[in-house]
Amino acid sequence: MTQLSVNVNKIAVLRNSRGGDEPSVLQAARTCIESGAQGITVHPRPDLRHIRPRDVLQLAELCHGRVEYNIEGNPFAPPRGAYPGLLELVRATHPAQVTLVPDGDAQLTSDHGFALPGDIVKLQPLVAALRAHAGRVSVFVDAGATDFTALAGIGVARIEIYTGPYAEACIAGDCSDALDACVHTAQAAHAAGLMVNAGHDLDQRNLLLLRTAIPNLAEVSIGHALIGEALYVGLAPTVRAYLALLRD
Repeated sequence: MTQLSVNVNKIAVLRNSRGGDEPSVLQAARTCIESGAQGITVHPRPDLRHIRPRDVLQLAELCHGRVEYNIEGNPFAPPRGAYPGLLELVRATHPAQVTLVPDGDAQLTSDHGFALPGDIVKLQPLVAALRAHAGRVSVFVDAGATDFTALAGIGVARIEIYTGPYAEACIAGDCSDALDACVHTAQAAHAAGLMVNAGHDLDQRNLLLLRTAIPNLAEVSIGHALIGEALYVGLAPTVRAYLALLRD
């Protein structure tokens, strides 16, 4: 079975837009866990645009002994201000997985994987440091990448395929080439001894096709679509509940 790790960043975006603690990132994660999700994912960024260091610590405590905790981040981004750096957050929380993503400060969201094998020299010491405090290290890669021998050699356990182009192709109506790229990357990773995760813009319209094409898919990380779909599904009963209060 492919595991579902729910990314709760979007809950933090909504909370931060108003200030205070509502909606609660912790309660949202608790609801996901109680609903059967096998993991919780966060992606703290240096500008603290959504998930903050306090959230990372609180969610680690919530997940401990219950589900896998996955912290994503750019290992090259130095500490600054209230952001202590990815390594320090991992050291403080001991997550089941840390996923390395090469996102710059100006990126609205992650939009590409590491350059392989070119980034191996820079990644090697960081992977070694992170493995001392995390269950495993996963690395974000582009669909179509196939050279993973060096990644396995420095202690990386998994890759996460960036599925943004695949999702866009599905919307456009022809995703066969994009799906093939994901499949080839998964096959190459398995051949190198790595397990395969996937994430970015996955939703109920495109997930089954990907899961069928990659039968050994270990985990998907889904946040934006899942939170949006939950809003629509839960909005109607919530409106009805408020109306009932006003009628009484």
